[in-house]
Amino acid sequence: MIYGKLWLVVKPTVGIPLFLGAVAVGSFAVHVALLTNTTWVKRFLNGPPAVVAAAPADAAPAAPKK
Repeated sequence: MIYGKLWLVVKPTVGIPLFLGAVAVGSFAVHVALLTNTTWVKRFLNGPPAVVAAAPADAAPAAPKK
């Protein structure tokens, strides 16, 4: 390990959660920046608009089967 002597100064019970918390905060910040500063990400995540086909007006309802 390159920084093995770091754990002589910082306890692993403090350093590991601090490191993982910093990674989580950094990742969240990047995602928020992408969502607020771009227009295509929101459209991509929402998907294409739903297309609803209308039923023809002259179509008669189907008769129930016996």
